[in-house]
Amino acid sequence: MAVRISYNALRADPASLKDALQAGLGSQPGALGIVLIEDLPDSYPALRTRLLRHAAALAALPEPAKRRLESPETTYSFGWSHGKEVMNGRPDTAKGSFYANPLTDRACVSAPKRARYPEYFADNIWPDAAFAAAFKALGALVAHVGIALADACDATGLAPRPIAPLIKASQCHKARLLHYFPAPARGGDDACGTHIDHSLLTALCSALYLQPRGGELVPVPPPSADAGLWIYPRGSAHAVKVQIPADCLAFQTGEALQVLSEGRLAATPHYVSGGTGSTDVSRETFAFFLQPDVDDVISAQGETFGQFTKRVLARHYSAPA
Repeated sequence: MAVRISYNALRADPASLKDALQAGLGSQPGALGIVLIEDLPDSYPALRTRLLRHAAALAALPEPAKRRLESPETTYSFGWSHGKEVMNGRPDTAKGSFYANPLTDRACVSAPKRARYPEYFADNIWPDAAFAAAFKALGALVAHVGIALADACDATGLAPRPIAPLIKASQCHKARLLHYFPAPARGGDDACGTHIDHSLLTALCSALYLQPRGGELVPVPPPSADAGLWIYPRGSAHAVKVQIPADCLAFQTGEALQVLSEGRLAATPHYVSGGTGSTDVSRETFAFFLQPDVDDVISAQGETFGQFTKRVLARHYSAPA
């Protein structure tokens, strides 16, 4: 079972949370590499629902409209992406994604740096103003909670280097709004192949399942017991399902944090299973990747986060079309 931590405790008494943070994010056998943050600000539920409904509306746009939101020059790291990412050796068509930096529309960096790292420093591409406002509002709240979590990790000395200052100073954050297309339940990691994130911390919202009824999309319970997030605990060959309550945020350890912490905080392989389990129910969710700047050195060997990112993208994407 995932460790639960109160947002109020994160802010008021982070030093008291060392054991809980270690149990959730540490490298010991059985750790899931995830914690659930509860007691969030009152605005969170409405912000979550508003943005996740935008995911379904975006996916329903005509194909020419979605193509205008693509950004192949950034390896599809901004705007709309569908069928571009490679998972399990094949294009991932189970879901569509929309990428943007929720905290800034245009990073304040030099032209050479922007050209070298377009996957982080290109401008955001928005379908419309309402979509942008919803994306930014939820992103700002999630970032605030994530920084509180990073501050708590630093206060308890879980990593040999501070995490929070890297997140606070970075212009490389990226969020991903995901729409899983309706599909019969198939099991395994067909909906999102087994992987680890390359962030410092990845924030995840609870998924929203939507079904068309009477001309509108209505929230429904998950249509399949298997559909959702599955994680391999440290040292285990058997994945366990992790349920994120609708009023909580989940935070997972990313590979960059594993490198930065010299393995004290460890990323765990995870996947999304089963499609939606229905031919007319979609799954909407939001992930926010809290990351250092491209020039920040994250490894003892001197590798920067920018160099690390280039290696990771090469694992998951073919050459831009």
